Amino acid sequence: MSSALPPPPQALLKPLARLLRPLVRLLIRSGVTFPVLADLLRGLYVDVAARDLLADPKAQTDSRISLMTGVHRKEIRRLRTQAPETGEIPAVVTLGSQIIARWLGTPPYADAEGGPLPLPRTARTAGEASFEGLVESVTKDVRARSVLDDWIGQEIVSLDEDGRVRLNTAAFIPRPGGEEQLFYFARNLHDHIAAAAANVATAGPAPFFDRSMHYDRLRPETVAQLEATARDAAQQLLTDVNRMALAMAEADDKAAGTSTPLRRINLGVYVYVEDDPVDEETAP
Repeated sequence: MSSALPPPPQALLKPLARLLRPLVRLLIRSGVTFPVLADLLRGLYVDVAARDLLADPKAQTDSRISLMTGVHRKEIRRLRTQAPETGEIPAVVTLGSQIIARWLGTPPYADAEGGPLPLPRTARTAGEASFEGLVESVTKDVRARSVLDDWIGQEIVSLDEDGRVRLNTAAFIPRPGGEEQLFYFARNLHDHIAAAAANVATAGPAPFFDRSMHYDRLRPETVAQLEATARDAAQQLLTDVNRMALAMAEADDKAAGTSTPLRRINLGVYVYVEDDPVDEETAP
């Protein structure tokens, strides 16, 4: 990956303001004031300069970081004594996502199209797929009954007339403002921005796939139809790639212990709809 000269500051400010506007709206609504955000950004400037841009520990001096970031050396000394973020994945995110991924992508829990099959709570015959077996295939530390009770309460799953557990795929959305949703909020936006930033700062072909389709001045009914089609197509894409990833991940686990560096991948899809801004020259 060959690096290009980064865009000049004045070229970044206008797109940066557009990028940050919805985030600032969320921060204000959530009670995060500007001084709090400013202190967070000050700390991030120092941390990124030291960790990401100054590879040589000898170059990570307060004076050098101050020159790069514009943060006063006194503030840098204070900020560098603070504990860094751990970046740990909440246990609830890891467990839930693994169980759902396996249910959507691994026989005998899914059908040929990747649809989640209804599962009896426990196996009635030897070798029968069950919800208990699904949970135990991911973890032995949490009882399947505990997961089931929690998911029924959140309407992630339901019991049909035969007592089988059915996954409500439309309802598997993290609780608004909960730990899971905020984790994915940070990770997905981080990875999308990281990919876009790498594409902007790289000479030659873009290293990451980052494409979108966008239309404006469409009737609401047209947008609603396009949105529904996009949701279905996106869900099918994620299901197909998930099935492939599960099979490949199991093969990688069996080959663990080699000296090959490990990597991660994040495939994300989004759909956004809003009203077009009113054109004052053509508005009645």
